[in-house]
Amino acid sequence: MNGLVIIGAGGFARETAQAVHDAGDLKLLGHLDDNPALYGTEVDGVPVLGGCDLVHDLPEARVVICVGNPRDYAARARLVRRLGLPTDRYATVMHPTAVVSATSEVGPGSVLLAHCVLTAAVRVGAQVAVMPHVVLTHDDVVEDYATITSGVRLGGGVRLEQGAYVGSGALVREGTTVGAWSQIGMGSGVLGDVPPGEVWVGNPARRLRAAGAPALDELAKRTEQWGDR
Repeated sequence: MNGLVIIGAGGFARETAQAVHDAGDLKLLGHLDDNPALYGTEVDGVPVLGGCDLVHDLPEARVVICVGNPRDYAARARLVRRLGLPTDRYATVMHPTAVVSATSEVGPGSVLLAHCVLTAAVRVGAQVAVMPHVVLTHDDVVEDYATITSGVRLGGGVRLEQGAYVGSGALVREGTTVGAWSQIGMGSGVLGDVPPGEVWVGNPARRLRAAGAPALDELAKRTEQWGDR
């Protein structure tokens, strides 16, 4: 396949573009975004080629989806379903300063930004976003569509279930599970299991409320595991 397109043109997409540039192993063709005001413009010097569905007119290009925010961290899952691309179209982007041990694995469509560390036997699924300075320690499992924002530290044997979102600087105790489509607030200290579809904040973290509607919709769908791993 020839080149890479990034779906999305917001902050995460721009950061991913810089990682692609720094890695130098893929030719970045441009961004695709559903905001018509961006068409024909450039974002940090990278052209916005058109809407997301234009990906079907670029069959030789690899793809990475870089959308979502704390208010709607289910956006990647919706776009994967909408686009219906085969698994082999998706690239895995790793900044050259990311450290991934030989016993760890990272799935298709996932992005690891600068100075991430995967220490030993870490399994990261598909369409996972891992922001700068994240540390994933031995035997951690990060399921598809999860988002791990900057400075997060997971103890050994932690499981982030499908779509979980962990806010900046949060710490998660070893052996703990964060349930599907739940959200952990920034700076929180998670000392015990978090049920699916909830927002937990504080140190020690406690339940604040149910997750937002987009996350709860995904939880209700029980999105199937992505890919054939």
